Formats: sequence, C-alpha cells, structure tokens
Amino acid sequence: MKQSRLMSLVESIANVIVGYGVAVATQILIFPIFGLHTTLAQNLKMGAVFTLVSIARSYILRRLFERWR
Repeated sequence: MKQSRLMSLVESIANVIVGYGVAVATQILIFPIFGLHTTLAQNLKMGAVFTLVSIARSYILRRLFERWR
C-alpha cells in the first residue's frame, strides 16, 4: 500500500516534534560544555529553525523513496 503525500507530511511532523524536544534538551545540556551560553528563548528559537529544516528534509526524502519504490 502506498502512503499518501498528506500522511507522509503527518509522519514527518510527528517525528520532528519528538526530535524538537530532544534537540532543545540536548542544546541546554551540551552548549555550556562548549562555552556557549544561551537563554531558553534562544534555544527554543534555534530548535524551531532546525525543526522546519528537518520537516522539509524528511518529507522530501520520504517522497523520493516512495517514487523509487
């Protein structure tokens, strides 16, 4: 059974939402080790940018693999 484009997008978004939480938590823990000191607001904004990029990447890759199948 083929996955629809809409369901590909929904799956990618769900995956990235979980990844967003992990990414922000990781930034909060890891940045200070490297001497980077950011506020929670800055971490959330950076996470949002990476999230948008990740959604686009996941969707494009999913559609490419669906086409090749």
